Amino acid sequence: MITSDLLDQPGVLRHGFFTRQGGVSGGIYESLNIGLGSDDDRAHVLENRARIAGKLAVAPERLVSPYQVHSPDVITVEAPFAADADRRADALVTATPGLALGISTADCGPVLFADLQARVIGAAHAGWRGALTGVLDNTIAAMEALGAERGRIRAVLGPTISRAAYEVGPEFQARFLEEAEGSGAFFSPSQKPGHFMFDLPAFILARLTAAGVGAAESLGLCTYADEERFFSYRRTTHRKEPDYGRLMSAIVIEGA
Repeated sequence: MITSDLLDQPGVLRHGFFTRQGGVSGGIYESLNIGLGSDDDRAHVLENRARIAGKLAVAPERLVSPYQVHSPDVITVEAPFAADADRRADALVTATPGLALGISTADCGPVLFADLQARVIGAAHAGWRGALTGVLDNTIAAMEALGAERGRIRAVLGPTISRAAYEVGPEFQARFLEEAEGSGAFFSPSQKPGHFMFDLPAFILARLTAAGVGAAESLGLCTYADEERFFSYRRTTHRKEPDYGRLMSAIVIEGA
C-alpha cells in the first residue's frame, strides 16, 4: 500500500494506492487482483478486496466501487450499493464516514480527492477518455455539492502509465488537439512515424490545476515499467497474455 503525504491525515482519513502484492491470486493475477471483471477465481478476488478493506479498517461490504465505463460520470454514495443498483460511472464521492471509495486501474490514472475541513472525499478513474471528457471536473463539482470547496481539495494521482510507455496514433492526438486547448504540450514524437508518446499523468495534473484544486500531485509511478508492483493492461497486450489483474486505490473518512 502506497500513501501520499497530502492525504496522510491520521484520525481524519485513511487511504492507499494498493500494489499487486499481498493477495491470494495466482498466475498472471498474482497476487492482489481486485478485478471482478477479470477471469480470476471470484473467491480470490473477493478475498483480495476484503484484505484491502481490512487495511482501511472497514468491513468488506463498506468498500464500494463503480462499474467503470470510461465515462465522465460520478455517483454520490451514502451507503453500500444495493444489489440491483446501477453502478456505471467512473468516480464516486461521499461525506459518509466509514464508507471507503475504491476505483480500479491497470494503466489509467487513479485520483483520490479530499477536503479535510468539509470531510468530503472522492475517487476517480481517469483514463485518457475520462480525463478528456470531464471526469475530474465532475468529481470536484460533486464534492462541492456535499459542502467541499475546490480551493481546499487535495488531489493525488497514483500509479499510472507514463509517457515513456504510452505510444498513440495520429487520430488520438488529433482528438486532443481539437477538444483540449494546449494539449499539444503532452505529446512528443515516437520512433514510429506519425505516432506520439502521450503524457497522461501530466495531462491529468494540468486538468486538476486548471480546475482550481488547492493542491495536486502525482506519485510519479509507472504501471507499465514496474511489473513487480503493478498490473498493466498495455504490458499484457504487448505480451499477448489472455487477461490482466486490476489494482485498487481507495480512500475513507474515519469516524464511523
